[in-house]
Amino acid sequence: MADTDSQHHFHGDLSHAEAQTTSTIDSKRGGWITFPFITVGVLGLTLASGGWLSNLIVYLIEEFNVKSVDAAQISNIVSGCTSLFPIAGAILADSLFGCFSVITFSSIVSLLGIILLTLTAMLDSLRPSHGETPSRLQLGVLYSALTLTSIGLGGTRFTIATMGADQLIKPKDQGVFFNWYFFTIYVSSVISFTAIVYVEDNVGWGWGFGLSAAVNAVGLAVFWAGKRYYRSVKPKGSPFVSLARVVVATIRKWKLVVPLMLSSQNQQSKDDSYYYGQTEVAELPSYSVPTPSFRFLNRAAIKTEGDTRPDGSIAKPWRLCTMEQVEDLKTLLRLFPLWSSGIFLSTPIGIQISLTVLQALTMDRHLGPHFQIPAGTFLVFSLLSTAISISVIDRFLPSTWYRLTGRSLTPLQRVGLGHVLNIMAMAGSAVVESRRLHVVRSNQLENQTGSTVLPISALWLALPLVIVGAGEALHFPGQVSLYYQEFPMPLRSTATAMVALLIGIGFYLSTVVIDLVRRVTGWLPDNINQGRMDNIFWMLVVIGVANFGYYLTCAKLYKYQNGGEWDTTSSSSECTDQKVQKDQDQE
Repeated sequence: MADTDSQHHFHGDLSHAEAQTTSTIDSKRGGWITFPFITVGVLGLTLASGGWLSNLIVYLIEEFNVKSVDAAQISNIVSGCTSLFPIAGAILADSLFGCFSVITFSSIVSLLGIILLTLTAMLDSLRPSHGETPSRLQLGVLYSALTLTSIGLGGTRFTIATMGADQLIKPKDQGVFFNWYFFTIYVSSVISFTAIVYVEDNVGWGWGFGLSAAVNAVGLAVFWAGKRYYRSVKPKGSPFVSLARVVVATIRKWKLVVPLMLSSQNQQSKDDSYYYGQTEVAELPSYSVPTPSFRFLNRAAIKTEGDTRPDGSIAKPWRLCTMEQVEDLKTLLRLFPLWSSGIFLSTPIGIQISLTVLQALTMDRHLGPHFQIPAGTFLVFSLLSTAISISVIDRFLPSTWYRLTGRSLTPLQRVGLGHVLNIMAMAGSAVVESRRLHVVRSNQLENQTGSTVLPISALWLALPLVIVGAGEALHFPGQVSLYYQEFPMPLRSTATAMVALLIGIGFYLSTVVIDLVRRVTGWLPDNINQGRMDNIFWMLVVIGVANFGYYLTCAKLYKYQNGGEWDTTSSSSECTDQKVQKDQDQE
């Protein structure tokens, strides 16, 4: 999942672009002339990030003498950072600096980090000798490089897709752009996971990291060259600020009595106790009617003396909010249980990714007598599976589901299918690991370095990765689709951030789970051939089944706010284009 999370940004970024089209923009710029500059930028930055991130575990083990499990833990933390930092980048781009400035700064930071990482591979003084523990200086330089590269990757991953959509006005054109955007992401990811990793393993780490730095620089230069063609979109301010205002206003008015809910016959009537905004309308929009859930938050919209000016505007924004802002926060709270069930979808995937690399290092990775697959390249199977599965799912699954059930496939059902495949993938990993351990203990063959020589092929690891990739193609886009439909208009751009947050938390939690397993059990020693890694995967199966039960409960109790209607005859991009056009017509 190192780069696969980039595929899940489609609906969130598109909704952000849709909102931005209503902003003040320079109509003389933008359009398809910007496409080559942005696409080459995406290609270079993705190649660069995949070049160092995909093979990080192997680099830590071979060049810094880090123990295998510790290297996996470090890799998980870095992957978590690359999934969390984009949230900060998106907020900064929306509220303060704009996409172009954030992308440019992040690309420069990424380049500096990769150059520093390259120096650790080229200079003997910056890495320990064979068998020695790295010094504080060496670790300091290494961690500084990883921090810079993580920040740089985080600042570009979200915003460059959003900026590309900002250059186009029509939803159909935006859909075409995203098709090419994802195609570029997948092609560059596969190249980095194979070609650059091969250079690192067979030519030299310095050459591999240097190649990553070079493509980063080229991508940045081409992206910058298109500056005069880009349409500039003014920052609109972060929607998170309005959510914070609701919380603060609720706390400050905690002693106020919340008015009783209106009867069902009067649900469209106006309650003068609440603030709805400056515009007076005869019929209130549905989002302005207080909902029964989380009634305590209604205090934030209760008008008190001094809250408003004579013209009806808010005088104290941290003491009074509109009912729309209150309902926006309520919507997020209602979605939270469903969102939380996704944490234990990401956590097993993070554990599987890191442990798969460790397994591959101990297995036969040869294809023919002269070629050996790099251990870090095995994650390509998951990436390719996700890419292919998304195409197949969007093409066949909705219509097939409709023919079989007579109903449209909803996002909740799509996510549920992803849960099932995720559990199957963990079970597959457990079976493969059981077979690997059986071969180890049956043969007991040792080479000159004392490590076990296994006749079992590492290609067996591909099957669970293919299954987990197909699961990702179901549950991550399904979650984004759910959030896109259910989020209020001002908050739809946060849908992508919600999924990125899941991925980040999942990677961090995976390090906690692995650390707990190491402390409590003997399943994961430094020499995995002496452990029981299969038990870890079976544990993830049990956790996955329990989490699936929790998800089914949440899904059954959840009620769609917007009807849950989905077009079963169109692809996801077409459905999104239609929905965006409908929203723009309403505006």
